[in-house]
Amino acid sequence: MCQSTIYLRKGGVEEPILKDAILVEPCDEGVKIQGFLEAPKVVKAKIATIDLLKHRIVLEPTAA
Repeated sequence: MCQSTIYLRKGGVEEPILKDAILVEPCDEGVKIQGFLEAPKVVKAKIATIDLLKHRIVLEPTAA
């Protein structure tokens, strides 16, 4: 399978928040993400980097 892991970068540290992501979609509230067997959820963040070779997506929090 080719799913990616989504990380949230806080203070220079990247913490994994979702493994096996199948959906990453910008929306008005932030970024909608969904795991392979999970319901979609919205993270108040913006996309910082996408590295498809390493299956990594890094998000950065936005102001509330």
